[in-house]
Amino acid sequence: MQQIIKNGELVVETWHLIPKDGSLEGLPNSDDLIVPMALWLEHAHALKARDGGLGVWLAAGEEIEELVDDLQHFQVIALEFPAFTDGRHYSTARLLRERYGYKGEIRAIGDVLRDQLFAMQRCGFDAFAVRPDRDPQAALEGLQDFSVTYQAGADDPRPLFRRRG
Repeated sequence: MQQIIKNGELVVETWHLIPKDGSLEGLPNSDDLIVPMALWLEHAHALKARDGGLGVWLAAGEEIEELVDDLQHFQVIALEFPAFTDGRHYSTARLLRERYGYKGEIRAIGDVLRDQLFAMQRCGFDAFAVRPDRDPQAALEGLQDFSVTYQAGADDPRPLFRRRG
């Protein structure tokens, strides 16, 4: 069983990530599914009628603005990083938290490495599926790399001078 990092802890993955070329055919009605954005846009009505949990994942280059009116239907929004050098979804996570007020899980998937986790968390991510060839326990330690931040972030909108007590 794959483990992911969620809310600062290692947990066993319970969600099923449907591949980009997946279809509704044969999908279990009661499992928790994270579907590609294209599948959601094409079959939203049928997916909303399912009994299981529902999430959506966006590939790099897909924009959250296409889903803004549907955010209340998703328990999980997974943002794919095809390469660790592609940071477009850092902005997507901030938009979800700060502009659209999304309170559900924002998960990083794809080429996710330990060195990125702290910055991703500051942008609003709260779950991470690290690359399969990496140790999730070692990656979890990346969330503790820094004890103080100067700038405001999605995780704490106050700059350091406002946090001083």
